[in-house]
Amino acid sequence: MPLALLALALGTFGIGTTEFVIMGLLPDVAAALGVPVSEAGHLVSAYAAGVVVGAPLLAGAMVKLPRRTVLMALMAVFAVGNLLSAVAPGIGSLMAVRFLTGLPHGAFFGAASVAAAAMVGRDRRATAVSRVFLGLTIANVVGVPLGTLLGQAAGWRATFAVVGVIGLVAVAGVAAFVPAAAPAATGKGVLRTEVATLRHPQVVLSLAAVVFGFGAMFACYSYVTPMLTEVGGFSATTVTVLLAVVGLGMTAGSVLGGRAADRAPMATLYVCLLALAGVLVSFVVTVHHPVLAILSLFGAGMFSLALGPAIQTRILDLVGDAPTMASAAIQSASNIANSLGAWLGGMVIAAGLGYLAPTIVGATLAVAGLAVLMLSGGLEVRGRRRTAAEAPEPAAPERALAAA
Repeated sequence: MPLALLALALGTFGIGTTEFVIMGLLPDVAAALGVPVSEAGHLVSAYAAGVVVGAPLLAGAMVKLPRRTVLMALMAVFAVGNLLSAVAPGIGSLMAVRFLTGLPHGAFFGAASVAAAAMVGRDRRATAVSRVFLGLTIANVVGVPLGTLLGQAAGWRATFAVVGVIGLVAVAGVAAFVPAAAPAATGKGVLRTEVATLRHPQVVLSLAAVVFGFGAMFACYSYVTPMLTEVGGFSATTVTVLLAVVGLGMTAGSVLGGRAADRAPMATLYVCLLALAGVLVSFVVTVHHPVLAILSLFGAGMFSLALGPAIQTRILDLVGDAPTMASAAIQSASNIANSLGAWLGGMVIAAGLGYLAPTIVGATLAVAGLAVLMLSGGLEVRGRRRTAAEAPEPAAPERALAAA
């Protein structure tokens, strides 16, 4: 992997670790701050809200700045946010800092994805983007389990302090290895053009598919620990290992999804959403059987993260020379998915339907995402046919030449 992509992946590794490790540390945070786990769970939503707000605002504010400068600034804010999390005195201050830490998340992913795609040829864009996302997936294999173990052994504050240091190292890596590219866009109307891409009907439908697709995963993943311990009978220590299994699946999904999306992004999205729905439904049964549970967790991670490079490639194809805002909007959409999935999953649990009810919610969301994507694909095909039908008929000599 080129050092520039490695530096970007290190940044997404830190982001992925801080985003997901909180789920494994919720009981520890709740106990240390003297609040119920349900209240501590709002820390997940606070971070997600920061991403949703920060992605379009920061991407828009920095659209005229050089991408390397943007990437360094965003990662610096992320690093400081984690260091402040490590010293937050109470749940209120921690929630505010988590919101702050989430602000640069989406804009960093968006800028990093565009920067990675710009470093390679058009036929390798999804692969390059998948390398950036690889940091996120490795975070789930290594960062989240080790961060959870560190938090359990040395206190949850130590975990956030270490992630803050990782963020500072990523800043140095970006400064050293990412090319000093020109600003993401120039000219008076660039921001207006970037914002206009968000009104493109196909972009809107693609982002809606992100919300449903990633919401499917988060509906289940947000409550995977009580599912495994209370229903599956797994020990807390084993759950840490199983979280790594999810991360391995995500890693495989990021790599394989990038390669598949370079060839056929829409087909990749169709297959992944359908397979994700099937895996989540099956978890109702497989959670009771250790080997099958491992396979289900691996599959859920794989099919959910394979969506990332595919949807990024599709949106890059749609927006052409104005990719910054749309790329950042993917992260806003994915974190709306985070909040929506966690909220819907918690709602069915609170309604007394049991810890496995979120899997059905997740499967339903995946099917909804597939339906939205099929609508998008159908409209695209219809548009191409209409364009072809409205094209002027070739002159007689050209028709004769075509017939020959």
